[in-house]
Amino acid sequence: MIRPFLRGDDGRREDGRPRGRRGRRDDDGADRRAQSHVVGVAILLGVTAVSMAALTATVGTVVESNAAGVDAGRVSADLDAALAPAAVTGHHRGTVSFTDGRLHTVERTVRVLNASGEVRRLHVGGVVWRSHDHRVAFVAGAVVRGPPGNAVMDAPPALSVAAGTLAVGVAVVGDERFAYAGGGRVPLSTRVSHDRDALGEGDWRIAVETETPRPWRAFFESRGAVTSARDFDGDGVDSVVAAFPGTRELHLVEHRLRLEAGR
Repeated sequence: MIRPFLRGDDGRREDGRPRGRRGRRDDDGADRRAQSHVVGVAILLGVTAVSMAALTATVGTVVESNAAGVDAGRVSADLDAALAPAAVTGHHRGTVSFTDGRLHTVERTVRVLNASGEVRRLHVGGVVWRSHDHRVAFVAGAVVRGPPGNAVMDAPPALSVAAGTLAVGVAVVGDERFAYAGGGRVPLSTRVSHDRDALGEGDWRIAVETETPRPWRAFFESRGAVTSARDFDGDGVDSVVAAFPGTRELHLVEHRLRLEAGR
């Protein structure tokens, strides 16, 4: 039987455009919205995970830095107490404690110069502790805390400046070399003796080799010296040169520590 032709039965609108398939379009839209929601949640979870990882790393770094800062203060006080060159004669014992980092000896030199040049060269050595961006150094009798460019002098060396005289005390660590890494308590023992020498009158300069020149320059300048920097031996570590104006009689005191570690 032939069905009669009815308007719109060919799937077209009255204006001639094809009829839309509302049901399929709605289903496709729902699927796309569901997929977008899943992708959005996945991206959000990924961003959250990355943010948490970054936050955890940042917090860990801050905690480690704060712990190293506490260590730096403790190491500074321990070195000052264990290596007290001007206050001790004979046997002396102390301990340096830290939770992390490295405690080791370094090569350092102090030079005494006058208008003619070098008069005395002392291989004083030194003891340095370092952890992250924190650093403490004992050199020539002084304790300096902080990295190069941002260091302070916690304990000054022995120096007396008066009219016509200059008395300089220099701590000499000794020949032992050591290195301790990690954390713990490092015993330090010394056998301290003192040697005094009058070097006569002259225009004197004292040069201290150090990786932290700023606190040394500030110390010498506060005592009336004019300072400069010079790398005497070409090893990349400058010496702070302190020139004391006028003619003075120099008294040099060597505090020989004969340091031993771990005993």
